[in-house]
Amino acid sequence: MGLDGQKHNRTAVPVDEAVRRIQAHIRPTDAEEVPLGEAYGRRLAQSLYAPHAFPHFRRSGMDGYAIRAADVTEASREGPVALEVTASIAAGDMPPEPLASGQAAKIMTGAMLPEGADAVIMLEMTVSTERAGRPYVLIARPIEAGVNVSPVGSEAAEGELLAGAGSLIGPGETALLAASGCSSVRVHRRPVVAILSTGSELLPPEAALSPGRIRNSNAWMLADLVRSGGGIPHLLGTAEDDLETVRRIVSDAGREADAVITSGGVSVGDYDVLAEWLSSWEGSTLFNKVAMRPGSPTSAGILEGKPIFALSGNPGACYVGFELFVRPALDRLLGSPHAGMPRMQALLGQDYGKVNAYPRFLPSRLECREGRVYVYPLAHVKSGSMRSIKDTKALLIVPAGGNGLQAGETVDVLLTGGGRSLFGEERL
Repeated sequence: MGLDGQKHNRTAVPVDEAVRRIQAHIRPTDAEEVPLGEAYGRRLAQSLYAPHAFPHFRRSGMDGYAIRAADVTEASREGPVALEVTASIAAGDMPPEPLASGQAAKIMTGAMLPEGADAVIMLEMTVSTERAGRPYVLIARPIEAGVNVSPVGSEAAEGELLAGAGSLIGPGETALLAASGCSSVRVHRRPVVAILSTGSELLPPEAALSPGRIRNSNAWMLADLVRSGGGIPHLLGTAEDDLETVRRIVSDAGREADAVITSGGVSVGDYDVLAEWLSSWEGSTLFNKVAMRPGSPTSAGILEGKPIFALSGNPGACYVGFELFVRPALDRLLGSPHAGMPRMQALLGQDYGKVNAYPRFLPSRLECREGRVYVYPLAHVKSGSMRSIKDTKALLIVPAGGNGLQAGETVDVLLTGGGRSLFGEERL
């Protein structure tokens, strides 16, 4: 049953507590095997360990000559050392024979050093010559052993952890997987997220406007947000403000999807059917009010093991609710070890004087100047506004009470999906 018997009787929980309650009920989706070329943006379902040392042979770090460092300890401009060039080794070649004292092997970047060689001198620091018809190289400076040589295991030892379970697969992880011999990889299945808009006033995008009615933007916004979070959106359309209709659609969707998002109908009005259902439903209500602006009526619950997110129908508040609660849940469904939005500090770029009884989460843009990050609240950030959404990279946290914030203050910000692309997904 719900936390309260009436939709009007609600206790606001802090945002962090609301996130904690949701995360306690989320389990990662099962694993599936996908080709390496299709793994980008997915999360590893198992850890990747080095199957062998990286590199597994001594490798040249540049084009030059493989030599014995002991042969050039006395080399100088006035008295360059002449070494006989006995081989030319390209990347992928096996050195033909060990290198003896007084000899050098021309070598290319990434090629295997011959036995006996312990350093590589760059090509630009040498002079090629001939003596008695045989090739020699002149070296006019000493070089220490190990210079320009990548030893066996210098990047990773056999068995070393390369990427932990839950890691997001990007170009670097893909390179490690390919180098480890993985043509396919086990990743967490993309969660299917059902999306339902409620409200008799809603029209499809192609419909002509009429007095008192608006086009449904939330469903399409939420679908793209789900895609950006790694999920697969399943649009359920629009439901009129009828309790039994909404109950049936959400219950049926929860049996097929991994999560359900609704927008609208969560406040205390006569036609807020989601709030009415959650006050006396068959599921478990996690919270039905959050100490935040915008979107304090945001609610969440668990129905037959599936999370149900009831977001505000106001576009701005709907967006904030998704970023605060749904995106972290998607992260967890996909196997992320992190809970909550990535947090960092920034300098406030302009005064913000509005105060509220609840903390405010302001859609904002970020700007980097002279090694510092500045945050600027966007215009059009009221609950019902949508213009700011396209430019939002972070949510500026304005604490409850106080006298507002002054430009230059250090403030906390939460990175949205767009902000993660700038600063990474980890909590900072």
